[in-house]
Amino acid sequence: MIRAGIVGGTGYTGVELLRILALHAQVEVAVVTSRADAGVRVDVVYPSLRGYCDVVFCAPDIETLRQCNVVFFATPNGTAMLMAQQLLALGIKVIDLSADFRLKDAKEWSHWYGMEHACPELLAEAIYGLPEVNRKAIRQASLVACPGCYPTAVQLGFLPLLENNLINVDHLIADVKSGVSGAGRKAELSSLMSETGESFKAYGVSGHRHLPEIRQELTLAAKQQVGLTFVPHLTPMIRGIHATMYGQLSGATLADIQALYELRYDNEPFVEVLPRGSHPDTRNVRGSNQCQISIHQPQGAQTIVVLSVIDNLVKGAAGQAVQNMNLIFGLNESMGLRVIALYP
Repeated sequence: MIRAGIVGGTGYTGVELLRILALHAQVEVAVVTSRADAGVRVDVVYPSLRGYCDVVFCAPDIETLRQCNVVFFATPNGTAMLMAQQLLALGIKVIDLSADFRLKDAKEWSHWYGMEHACPELLAEAIYGLPEVNRKAIRQASLVACPGCYPTAVQLGFLPLLENNLINVDHLIADVKSGVSGAGRKAELSSLMSETGESFKAYGVSGHRHLPEIRQELTLAAKQQVGLTFVPHLTPMIRGIHATMYGQLSGATLADIQALYELRYDNEPFVEVLPRGSHPDTRNVRGSNQCQISIHQPQGAQTIVVLSVIDNLVKGAAGQAVQNMNLIFGLNESMGLRVIALYP
């Protein structure tokens, strides 16, 4: 039995981890931390977990966490990097859902996240946790950097085209919409439903923190530098990400590309390529670890349009983290994650 710890158990991704791990056949949730709720039972803060989790929140402490085999960080950026080295020295696997280890360049990380990196020497060691690309490396990893929610949807949408050199890499466009839970569980005016409801807006157009992460990973896929325009939007729903991606084709037909996508993701348990002409809907992946993709070629022109949808809290965060854990510990990759999406 894997003994798991969750640092930052009161945020949306933390409770999503608890929801998934509570029913995982090979996991015991041993430690859940929260400074604000230390001493309070988890199921008091989250009554939805009554009967599934009787752990008491505690302060994040290395001595407490040393009983774990794996520690998940569902914390704000800048927290995991302060504890990761000590946990790794104890032989504990670290799976970080924040951005602390996603970028390989410490100076670029500092530029986008506004602080010095506490352990830049670990950046080279960290494995980027997108199983559809790095499955083999994840199986051997001690430190996994889980991708962001926007980067997951965008990469899964673009990968087959870039891997096969089928689009102009200088002019990629990702137009992406997210539900308000992507902003986290905090009292902030801009994410209140009374502020976001009946409204729709773009933000971070001049530069979003996920841009360098997406660009870094797409460059690896294309084996050359890519030019990317990434525009995130906030939409008045709780969960979900819808990514609409545009590229200029360099020769293939839509039928060829459809076949290519189906082949690329044929053995991927959590990526589904929909039939031609389909339009994926965020509600069809809500609460699941699935990514649904469709490909279009409007008016038969040279522009290819890829649609990619995920649940930002599952495949975009907690579900992907558990998928990585399964790989690290040699379990069936889908264990604990075979959940049918909620409908309606």
